[in-house]
Amino acid sequence: MSATTKPPIPDLAELQHWTWVAGRAQQMLMEAGVPLAAPEKAAAQVQDFWSDYLALWQRVAMPDRAVAARPEKDRRFAAAAWRDHPLFDWIRQSYALVADHLLRGVDQLDGVDERTRAQLRFAARGFVEAMSPSNFALTNPEVIERTIATRGENLLTGLQHLLDDLQRGQVTHSKEGAFTLGEDLATTPGQVVKRTPFYELIQYAPATERVLAAPLVIFPPWINRFYILDLTREKSFVRWAVEQGVTVFIVSWRSADAAMADVTWDDYVAAQLDAIDTVRALLDVPAVHSIGYCVAGTTLAATLALLAARGEESRVVSATFLTAQVDFSRAGDLLHFIDDEQLKVIAALSPQGFLDGRYLAATFNLLRGRDLIWNYVTQNYLLGKDHVPFDLLHWNGDVTNLPAKWHLAYLTDLYRDNRLAKGEMVVAGVPIDLARVTTPSYVQAGREDHIAPAESVWKLTEHFRGPLRFVLAGSGHIAGVVNPPAAGKYQHWINEAGAASLEEFVAGAREVKGSWWPDWAAWLRALAPDEVPATGARVPGAGALPAIEPAPGSYVRAR
Repeated sequence: MSATTKPPIPDLAELQHWTWVAGRAQQMLMEAGVPLAAPEKAAAQVQDFWSDYLALWQRVAMPDRAVAARPEKDRRFAAAAWRDHPLFDWIRQSYALVADHLLRGVDQLDGVDERTRAQLRFAARGFVEAMSPSNFALTNPEVIERTIATRGENLLTGLQHLLDDLQRGQVTHSKEGAFTLGEDLATTPGQVVKRTPFYELIQYAPATERVLAAPLVIFPPWINRFYILDLTREKSFVRWAVEQGVTVFIVSWRSADAAMADVTWDDYVAAQLDAIDTVRALLDVPAVHSIGYCVAGTTLAATLALLAARGEESRVVSATFLTAQVDFSRAGDLLHFIDDEQLKVIAALSPQGFLDGRYLAATFNLLRGRDLIWNYVTQNYLLGKDHVPFDLLHWNGDVTNLPAKWHLAYLTDLYRDNRLAKGEMVVAGVPIDLARVTTPSYVQAGREDHIAPAESVWKLTEHFRGPLRFVLAGSGHIAGVVNPPAAGKYQHWINEAGAASLEEFVAGAREVKGSWWPDWAAWLRALAPDEVPATGARVPGAGALPAIEPAPGSYVRAR
């Protein structure tokens, strides 16, 4: 079909055929026991579909050039050929029409509880993203054009990319060898000053002559490597915090193996307490600041609750929670992966006592399938393009294994049963209650977070009883956190008046351009402004704990 040829207007026979297809699809769903909309709603849906379908044919037959010239918001169809060529323009618009009606149809199903509807919506969205014409060589004009131009070399290169990923067992987002730990990433000067079978403790060298007396202990998630907070020099939160006059320690978790088969929730809480007490003893200070990121933030909340139950909450000056959840009633799309059948599958994937990190990475990728799966199918497999070096995506693919017993308990006790929020959890034989936590807390959420939705993170504010500052950051689970001030990106929202709900917070919030890091640093310094010289034990290896090896240590490199 040439660029000037217009598709024919559908005749009666063709309309009858598509009516039969729609009817047969509905019959198949009914036979499978899928609840459908009431007859009057179904009739309205069919009428809406055909109205939109005929409008589509009119647009294709008599295109509006003003409309076609508008910028394409969907990156999958950004190439001009998707609009300039009538066939591909029709394919693009047909896909958008069917996808829209399919997703709307899920929302109009009758007799479906909200949990099931959300699961169906998630599955329908995944199906729609998978079936995009951009994912297939013969329906993607960019792929066709590149195949002709390279005489098929792009397909051979893409095949090699696919074979490499199959060998690794995961979709890769970054070229292997593009970054080297200690050279390109995790370069902040420091030393490993303690190593246990569970974690390494890294102390970073001071960058100022005087530092805050209260040091900072960071607990990153053990789902990924710790250097998400120590990426390149320009993006490193650790380096920036050190430059603000903070003595920084970070925990580097060991990737699980068969020896960690019996590790439980209690062990991670005990490790956090051990790190806190180690730093207190090393620097001879009564208390430390703490940060818990994602799942480590969930555990930090339990650690604080345990300290409160023991009357020892004074060991921690403050707690910062980065995209962390304690109440999982609004935990978002991850809840779709938590039911008895799927938990059985997960258990079967861990015969040696640990879950291969690639399975968890695949789950997180599914939450953003369009960006983290199908985009790479198109770019790397079909177009044959090489990966663009990107530190965040390199870290995203640097997976760690998880203790199977702990992982299943985490999914069951927290995601499925929400026992932490209900006050039903016991740690080290002690019942814990989040309402007893009075530690000053800084809670950061990401407006576009797909892993820990902002409304879920907000619920932490409904459980703690101490002074609390909530900040809503632009972007998502990673970019919303790793947002250095020098970059001048995104924004954050603050509501000094306080709020009873996230909606109320947003309604009365003040938008501040750029990173939330300076706001956090000012909050931290105001809580404990005392300073001391950056000498003696403030220098890694100069105190009671000798330097074991330079940062970033050994555990971060273990597979």
